[in-house]
Amino acid sequence: MGLFELFILAVGLSMDAFAVSVCKGLAMPKITLKKTLIVGAWFGGFQALMPAIGYVLGVQFRDKITAIDHWIAFVLLGIIGANMIKEACSKDCDCEDESESLDIRTMFLLAVATSIDALAVGITFAFLNVHIVAAVSFIGVTTFVISAIGVKIGNVFGTRYKSKAELAGGIILILLGLKILLEHLGFLG
Repeated sequence: MGLFELFILAVGLSMDAFAVSVCKGLAMPKITLKKTLIVGAWFGGFQALMPAIGYVLGVQFRDKITAIDHWIAFVLLGIIGANMIKEACSKDCDCEDESESLDIRTMFLLAVATSIDALAVGITFAFLNVHIVAAVSFIGVTTFVISAIGVKIGNVFGTRYKSKAELAGGIILILLGLKILLEHLGFLG
């Protein structure tokens, strides 16, 4: 696998993390470098970790993981999206509510949900001529940068329309989960 193919793969894998990063940025009244780095580190870290795990697992679990990865992503993104919609519709929400939270539980669920496909990619790496450390590092750094950009993009549009932005973010997460499910079931090309 060449550098160009790896770059295209890394960008493709990072799109789910980008969409969720935009949602996180939408929910933040004010972003800081620290918050941006936290989001980028979670998503970049998991996008690097999951293909490494997939590579180690190799062939023996390929059928089991690829058979359910889309369902796991669908359920996790659906739960998180529904929670964001609930919070957007809540009357007693203030500006520092849970949707902008970068706590371990929230970020872990988001990072896992957006990197499940990367696990399956890692399994395929076991069959390709890939230097795994370089490949997962490249994927992680690419996702880190794209996620950090997503936080900023989301924040620019989210500070004026916080409640509507949270609602949109929740809908985006649910639609993203649905898209992943439909693609894996063969309904989308």
